[in-house]
Amino acid sequence: MATPASSTAKTDFPWWLAVAAALAVAAAMFIAASDLYAQVFATVATGIGITVFVTVVAFALASAIGLGIALMGLSGSRWLRQIARFYVEIIRGVPMLVLLFWIAFAGAPAFVAGWNALTAPLQSAGLFGELMIRDVSLLSRAIMALTIGYSAFISEVFRAGIQAVEKGQIEAAKALGLTRTQRFRLIVFPQAIRTILPPLGNDFVAMVKDSSLVSVLGVADVTQMGKIYAAGSFRFFETYSIVAYIYLILTVGLSLALRALEKRLRRRDER
Repeated sequence: MATPASSTAKTDFPWWLAVAAALAVAAAMFIAASDLYAQVFATVATGIGITVFVTVVAFALASAIGLGIALMGLSGSRWLRQIARFYVEIIRGVPMLVLLFWIAFAGAPAFVAGWNALTAPLQSAGLFGELMIRDVSLLSRAIMALTIGYSAFISEVFRAGIQAVEKGQIEAAKALGLTRTQRFRLIVFPQAIRTILPPLGNDFVAMVKDSSLVSVLGVADVTQMGKIYAAGSFRFFETYSIVAYIYLILTVGLSLALRALEKRLRRRDER
């Protein structure tokens, strides 16, 4: 017999979503009917492609690095565990905006200087040209900053998901003679991903919002296009209302898609 709480959870209609959808449609109709808002939207929307590109590339790289850091933190080597913990604690302790500035204006020049020092003999032989700081675009620096910043948080998500897998199954896999790589690929990761997916999705949505920080480097994302339009027209209310509207559409849409994916995986597991 279903409890009152479970019954309520099953029949609870998402009124918030209905209201949000109605407001979104009303806003879209108002934007289409207003020449001013339509112009602002057309200008700001040109940055959506950069916002999506920065988010997808940075998140993919951060997930790959985060998985590597998580595996280092769970390895049998004390030194690898200490290196992983050092990376996670240091990176998580730096605000994302500060990290963005540091990578863009300190880390990138240091990388260019180091690269030129290492390849100096090859440059003398004419095999390589000298790398200049202007060759490293601000877009690349912004992506690298988001990648490094989020990789520390994502590594903790992977670590927690991997540790949530029952040790009995790992021991059974060992008894079957599976190697460490086979145990991870066939036993651990397929089960861990169900635990990892919800917080990983939250990090992806958070990165969509934090991608707005790249505007401080002049990267032409949604926020930067809004700043440029507002500075030239002094239409700050209209411009930033459109900017907020676009980000809400992106983040709420992603959240609903991820929630639907979680429900689909849960129903498949219950079969």
